[in-house]
Amino acid sequence: MTLAIDSARLSSEIEALASISDAEPPAVTRIVFTPTDLKARAWLIERCKEAGLSVRQDAIGNTFARWNGSEPAAPAVGTGSHIDAIPNAGKYDGVVGVLGGLEAIRALQRDGFRPRNSVELLLLTSEEPTRFGIGCIGSRLLSGTLSPESARKLKDSEEKSMDEVRRAAGLAGELEEVQLPRGYYKAWVELHIEQGPMLEREKVPLGIVTKIAAPASSRISIEGAGGHAGGVLMPDRRDALCAASELILAVEDAARTSGSIDTVATVGICDVFPGAVNSIPSRVRLSLDVRDTDLARRDAAMQAVDHASQEISRKRNVSIRSELLNADAPADCAAVVVEALSRACEKHQLSSRRMISRAYHDSLFISRIAPVAMLFIPCRNGYSHRPDEYASPEDIARGTLVLAETLASLSA
Repeated sequence: MTLAIDSARLSSEIEALASISDAEPPAVTRIVFTPTDLKARAWLIERCKEAGLSVRQDAIGNTFARWNGSEPAAPAVGTGSHIDAIPNAGKYDGVVGVLGGLEAIRALQRDGFRPRNSVELLLLTSEEPTRFGIGCIGSRLLSGTLSPESARKLKDSEEKSMDEVRRAAGLAGELEEVQLPRGYYKAWVELHIEQGPMLEREKVPLGIVTKIAAPASSRISIEGAGGHAGGVLMPDRRDALCAASELILAVEDAARTSGSIDTVATVGICDVFPGAVNSIPSRVRLSLDVRDTDLARRDAAMQAVDHASQEISRKRNVSIRSELLNADAPADCAAVVVEALSRACEKHQLSSRRMISRAYHDSLFISRIAPVAMLFIPCRNGYSHRPDEYASPEDIARGTLVLAETLASLSA
């Protein structure tokens, strides 16, 4: 087998998909179930049909494009990612895994390979948490990690429910039908940009992921007392923003003192009310994201934040309430898939390193029902979720080549 990746075609398709956006180039914005997202999905489905793949969608919009094998009843070998993009994002996050997966299948077809197990490209819905406040909705439902009842309760910023939005997007069926049975996939591989600087820094072309960190996220509400900036003396103040500032530093400290470099914690949203220059902040809303590859250590950091909240509340005489949004378990990648990726790298004389994914991906949830691993390619400066996100055509082609080889190995 002499696999060849059509890098020019793949690059052209990445550019074409990037042009379907609600932001001016080079930024990309594609929020799930918007007209722009639906246009991008339709464009992708056409590319899949051109490749001779059979396409179906489930009730949440997960899109399955299957290359039927000689034993169609056998478990499929899956690959894929997402194409939704946060506001002002780049053109490679998720997209490399979807279009690279499609090109990997086409490369195998051109080479005359015939899979025994069907090979399935999967476009997953709403990996980004932009619209409904929680990420990986499609893969959570597929794996049974998110219940249909909980999914139906999700609402966007306009108070539109998940059901209302998906049905308006033309998706029929019930969410109870989305979950896949264990054994549906023989194996799953996701190609992705690293979203970090390690591969580029070490000049290693490919990273084979062995563990995927998982997040716990919360909304934190701090209620103090407002007042005129000149009229309330310092001993009488119950400044919600001062309390929030102290808590944000406690979040940082919880991660720094966990005992491991793999613990990270972020407050990415700080919403201050009333937001006037001469008014003492009376209310602050924070977002909290804590991640680790070790569940006990991640939860210990969350407990440290809770303890700090209690101390700050008492000391500053403010109310602090926390609402846990999700607390997902990390995943170990399956040895059989990791080894298949390693053999593919060796076959094509490409160096690789084993590494941890500190960003979480749909593969984290697919791992609940199938053996998974991920393949990372470098991205310039480690930049992601910004318009100057960049992966070179050469790196994308290398990753796609190894993906194709791995799919062939797992589906033979």
